[in-house]
Amino acid sequence: MNEIISKVHELFKNQNLTLSVAESCTGGLISHWITSAPGASVFFRSGIVAYSRDSKEDILNVSDDVIKKFGMVSKEVAIEMAERVRLMTKTDYSVSTTGNLGPDVLEGKNLGLIYVAASKEGKTVTKQLNLNGSRDENKEEAAFESLKLLVELLKDER
Repeated sequence: MNEIISKVHELFKNQNLTLSVAESCTGGLISHWITSAPGASVFFRSGIVAYSRDSKEDILNVSDDVIKKFGMVSKEVAIEMAERVRLMTKTDYSVSTTGNLGPDVLEGKNLGLIYVAASKEGKTVTKQLNLNGSRDENKEEAAFESLKLLVELLKDER
């Protein structure tokens, strides 16, 4: 975990880029990890925890139609969360997470189904995770995978 955080810090500082985060199921863990290492203020602009449907719609302006059609736990919502937070905060890159950490099935979607997204202007990538650990393990894995996806997007652009 420390390795991926160091890599994010290195890439963003060296390339003079900015980052924002929109988290649902990870509940602020990504923002916590990023700000745990010194120097995050150079590139990290904002972390928003939009846990409920209302906050996804009211704060991030995720489309009600998208939520109705695909559900809060969906690739489409993860994409909108990432793109909206990036535009709202005027950052170069963003990441988002949305998923079901349990304990019950949500919207007919199983425990451990999580979507992460990473976005830059003109390109947003997503990844579906099907995790089977404990609630805390799944939350950590989702945060880790979102940062990995972000690093992959950054490296693709070099």
